[in-house]
Formats: sequence, C-alpha cells, structure tokens
Amino acid sequence: MKRTEKKILIGICGLVLIILVALGCYRFYQFRHPVILVTLKDDLTIPVGEEGYISSFISSINGTFIQDEKIDTSKIGFQQIRFQYQNDDHIKVHYSFEIEVVDLTPPLVWLASSYTVNIGSDDSFIHKIMCADDYDHNPKCEIVGEYDLNTEGTYSVVFQATDQSGNQTKHPFSLRVVKPKKGNSGTTTSTPSKTLFTDIVQNHKNESTEIGLDLSHWQGDVDFNLLKQAGVEFVFLRAGTTSGIDGEYVLDRKFEQNIKGANAVGIPVGIYFYSYANTEEKAREEARWVLDKIKDYQVDLPIAFDWENWSFYNDFHLSLLGLSNMADVFMKTVEDAGYRGILYSSKSYLEKAWREQSRPVWLAHYTSKTNYQGDYEFWQLCSDGVVSGIQGYVDINVRYRKD
Repeated sequence: MKRTEKKILIGICGLVLIILVALGCYRFYQFRHPVILVTLKDDLTIPVGEEGYISSFISSINGTFIQDEKIDTSKIGFQQIRFQYQNDDHIKVHYSFEIEVVDLTPPLVWLASSYTVNIGSDDSFIHKIMCADDYDHNPKCEIVGEYDLNTEGTYSVVFQATDQSGNQTKHPFSLRVVKPKKGNSGTTTSTPSKTLFTDIVQNHKNESTEIGLDLSHWQGDVDFNLLKQAGVEFVFLRAGTTSGIDGEYVLDRKFEQNIKGANAVGIPVGIYFYSYANTEEKAREEARWVLDKIKDYQVDLPIAFDWENWSFYNDFHLSLLGLSNMADVFMKTVEDAGYRGILYSSKSYLEKAWREQSRPVWLAHYTSKTNYQGDYEFWQLCSDGVVSGIQGYVDINVRYRKD
C-alpha cells in the first residue's frame, strides 16, 4: 500500500474514532442530562382524602411511567412528589414537582329548621347537635345570635361551624325555649304495624334475590327449624358491642345459641358488630375480637361494621374521613382473615356522612321502595317483621345476588 493511501486510511480511521468518541460522549451526556419533557396540569391541588395518582397531575410525558404510585392525601398541606419514568431514548429519568392537598369541604351540620329546649337549659345542648367535618376532628361549632334560655320564646339564630381551613357552614334555625310539658295521664291506643315475611317474599323474591333476617338477643329464643321452613334464606347475627367508647367487650347474649342454630339447619350466616370505635386501632381491635368469636363456626356472608352513634357524634372527636378510614380498617382486617367486609348504615347517613364506598353496603331504609342511588348488596327494609319461629318483631332484609 502506498504511503498516500496509508495516510488516507489512517485519516478515515481517526475520523471514525472521533465520531465514535463524540457519540459516546453524547450518549454519556444524554444519560447524565436526559431530555425531560414533562408537562404538568395547571391545577396541582387535590382535595383531602380523594384518591389520586402521580399521573393525575401530568398532561404529557416523553416516555412511560416506571410506576404510577398512589398519592397520600390523608393530610392537608404541600407535598413533594418524586417519581421515575423511562423516556423515549429508554433512559431512566428522575422528576419531582409539588402538589397541595387542600380541604375545600365545609363542615356538616345535622340540624332541622328548629330545635327545642326547656327553660333553664344550659348551652351544653349545642354539643348535642351533630357538627362534623371531613378532615378536622374538632371544628368550631357555635350559635350566632341573641337568645335567652331562661325566657320562653322562639329565637332566630344561626348554627355556625368552621373548620381549621376556614371552610364554614351557616345553618339558620329557630331555637324554641319552652316550658317542660306536664305528664299525660291519658292513654291512647293504636294498632301496631307489622310486615309479614310472606309478603316480603311475594313482593321481592326472584331469581337474583334472597330474603333473610338479622337477629340479636332482642328476638329471644329463635326456632331455626321454623325459620328454615318459612323460607328464610340467610341471617345476620349480632356478635356483640362494647359498653361505650373505650368500654369492655360484650358478647350478644344469644349469639352462640343463634349461630349454632343457624349452622345446624344450614341457613347461611353473616355477622354484625355494633361499634363504638373512635380510632383506626380500635376498629382493628374490634374486628379481631369478632374473628375470635366466629372462628369455630360457619360464616359464609359478610361481616358488617355497624357504627350508628350519630346522636352523640361530637363525643368521638372524629372527622368524617377518620370515620370512613375506621370502617376501611375494620373491613380490611376481616378480609385479610378470609371473610368479606360490609358497611351497614341508613340511607341518610350513607348520603351525607359516609364517604363514597368501594366496599359492599348493607342499606337500612324502612320503606316499600328505596330511592337510595348508591350501590348496595343487602337492603334492610323494615323492623316490624313477623315470621314463624320468632316471638315478636324482627328486621327483614333482601339480598341482591350478582352471581
């Protein structure tokens, strides 16, 4: 090979080497300084307690998420969000941005257009009016306006509730201060209502429904053979409760008798626990207590979290988000043990107090035709049911099967 050709070849090799080095340097620079094309949405806020993911705040991205994680929205305030994604050049990119978890929901005041107290009452009645917030455990609750609890009359005032974020609810109402009523020595008679189990079967039984009852010690000694013959297809049994907030556990006096009786005749059993929980840990403890009481029996239907302490809700110092979280903890605990969880509540509180439920619902609404718009698996439609095998009244329920 001639000297000139060698020089040309060496030159070409050198040029190729320079190009390769340059490409390598570029790739190294690109790796160390990847192109980041992430466009965030204009609104980087999310309501407290609402489900959200990292991708919820991103309009576009030059690549794909490595993991689109759920964001913790349990506490209000600013939060730094960090994540990784793989860009279009298959390079792992780190990115971060800041969001704000906000409380935009005003407190809930459960109060009619009027409220009556006796002359001589003190201001403690204010505490008896349900005043709850979605996030704040102790919203400021007060009555604005002039009134005199020692003078009979009707006062136009406002119940005002303010949470720590400044959200406010103003509920105008009439405060009636009256003289205590004297006892009525007269007697009145009326025919008590009753709902026949056979009528419920006739009106609600079809291929996708089952008709059942819920039982506690209030029903006394139950003849489960007669229930079976009457066509009862399931029962929910009260396992127990506690003696108030932080009270001792109390097993329902008829629980063991009832569950043995139902198991013996093959009527499917569900369980409910009347809860006084005021923390997630307490709800978890209640669920474990129930699991211990049913471990030797056949339980095929859900275990219900039954929390109904609305008339003295303020005593619990509990936000509505905290209440829903307690229900979730109770139900998750029984689900982790292999059972199904369900929330029991009335229509009004499902609509106004409980957060939207992802788990099954046992609806209580005493009517011939419910207008509740949410999803529910069981419907408790009366408390004056009459059926062979029970002396006295009993709750009747309809189950809506999806399988």
